[in-house]
Amino acid sequence: MAIKGNPGDKRSRGPASIFIVAGLCCFFYVIGVWQRGGFAKGDSKSLQITKKAEDCSILSNLEYETHHGDQHGLVDDPKLKIKQFEPCGEQYVDYTPCHDQMRAMTFPRENMNYRERHCPPEEEKLHCLIPAPKGYITPFPWPKSREYVPYANAPHKSLTVEKAVQNWVQLEGDLLRFPGGGTQFPHGADAYIDQLASVIPMGNGTVRTALDTGCGVASWGAYLFKKNVITMSFAPRDSHEAQVQFALERGVPAVIGVLGTIKLPFPSRAFDMAHCSRCLIPWTANRGLYMMEVDRVLRPGGYWILSGPPISWQTNYKAWQLPKEELEEEQRMIEEITELLCWEKKYEKGEIAIWRKRVNSEFCSKRDSRVTLCDLSNSENVWYKKMEACVTPYPETINSEQVSGGELKPFPERLNAIPPRIASGSLTGVSVESFQEDNKSWKKHVKAYKRVNKLLDTRRYRNILDMNAGLGSFAAALESSKLWVMNVVPTIAERDTLAIIYDRGLIGIYHDWCESFSTYPRTYDLIHANGIFSLYKDKCNTEDILLEMDRILRPEGTVIFRDDVDILGQVKRVVSGMRWKTKMVDHEDGPLISKKVLFAVKRYWVVGENNSTILR
Repeated sequence: MAIKGNPGDKRSRGPASIFIVAGLCCFFYVIGVWQRGGFAKGDSKSLQITKKAEDCSILSNLEYETHHGDQHGLVDDPKLKIKQFEPCGEQYVDYTPCHDQMRAMTFPRENMNYRERHCPPEEEKLHCLIPAPKGYITPFPWPKSREYVPYANAPHKSLTVEKAVQNWVQLEGDLLRFPGGGTQFPHGADAYIDQLASVIPMGNGTVRTALDTGCGVASWGAYLFKKNVITMSFAPRDSHEAQVQFALERGVPAVIGVLGTIKLPFPSRAFDMAHCSRCLIPWTANRGLYMMEVDRVLRPGGYWILSGPPISWQTNYKAWQLPKEELEEEQRMIEEITELLCWEKKYEKGEIAIWRKRVNSEFCSKRDSRVTLCDLSNSENVWYKKMEACVTPYPETINSEQVSGGELKPFPERLNAIPPRIASGSLTGVSVESFQEDNKSWKKHVKAYKRVNKLLDTRRYRNILDMNAGLGSFAAALESSKLWVMNVVPTIAERDTLAIIYDRGLIGIYHDWCESFSTYPRTYDLIHANGIFSLYKDKCNTEDILLEMDRILRPEGTVIFRDDVDILGQVKRVVSGMRWKTKMVDHEDGPLISKKVLFAVKRYWVVGENNSTILR
């Protein structure tokens, strides 16, 4: 029982509450050490646990009270039966509900419509737990994971055969090895990126966010981390199965997606650089519609890289075994569209061409009279919205030197600098003061999280998902080369803040949590769910959201829920039937605050014989 007193007073922390925090600290650590994988491989696990147990006895810095069970009235009433969720069949190991292959084939193939999101209706939703494959182990820590993935985690061989000569991926014993090669960079991603960096200012923080269309296994994005560039990679779920799954197993941001008929789920003016390396996108189709969409998401002054056919077709058409006349016409049309978009060609050598989007409309007076301009007030309304054959106008500037939309600081300074969209007052409801206060609050919240879960300061969590990212301050407080955060702005959020997140040099995506996320199972190590169930109350089923979280969370992955205590009580009851362990913690400002924090860890289990599960 804690000593009564001022919630903010350190003296009010009783010995029992300190003991509970210590136990929770050790609980997370033991999970980290005993994970199935190479994290502690070759080390003495017992020695590590003994040492950490000694560290856990140092409790002077644990300054906030914890409560569990009936202290919050959250112990399950024995009269209330907890629903036990059964495992799905083994055939669902890689199930991606909104990108299901069988459902996809029922949609039109024109403009890649069938490769887009097509979610199951309510009556077809699974209400079971997606199993991990036999032999699943925790991925290696970054940067080892960039090159090696346990084969048991993604047991797919097709790319090791189809792309064998292109150095995409190789099977070596029980590991998949990613040499860092690609169709267009046979000498490795590093050499390819260095060639691009001779033109594009990488490494000094000017270029921070990148988009890789048709990313393959995302080696470009994987090696751009060396330049402190974070890349949003996407590829469709197609015959080259597991491309995006491989990327995420490697610890590289990626989603399942395609340039088809609907807009990309990103805000306008988000990326400093966009890239296509033989991505097979028909750039000249539909009057340049796809290039217009890239223009929408590319910042003024941003770069577009096209690598592979039809660039330099004169010297390469024989090697590509493609008709000379078709390649010539395709490159001519690309050049025509880039001119129409007012992109300046900066480089062409070998099979690489680079264009730069102009910094403002002062250079594009001829453009606006030759194209249809999109409605700028509707430019962020992209969720399931059809792409339009129009060009997104630049925000107004007062002279030819000004960067349209505002100039960004180099990264990492831009992480905490006031974003131009806030400084200009263009985001209703967010002021400079509220942005700074949000930043300050999340630094405090994350500091409190780290007191409970010591693994947040290790390499245990690489892929992190923030389900309700707000201004991105949770990700900013965590910023580290050890990890990355996928910041999700729900489509029903009170304010559309995703552009602010990109202005800070972070990445993210729009999503509606009443549907499944565009990713494979077991792709995130840690999920942060701040107020998500309050937001979706009466919008869709809590159980469905939690089942989706279970699908995309790795075995022994962690969830941090932050919400009202009554809502967390409901969440706790549901996840108790999902093989999750939970601990409740008070708000760092004391037990009188109605918001609480629920830490949860998904237990390790894999599919067993006869569709049973093995618990460990």
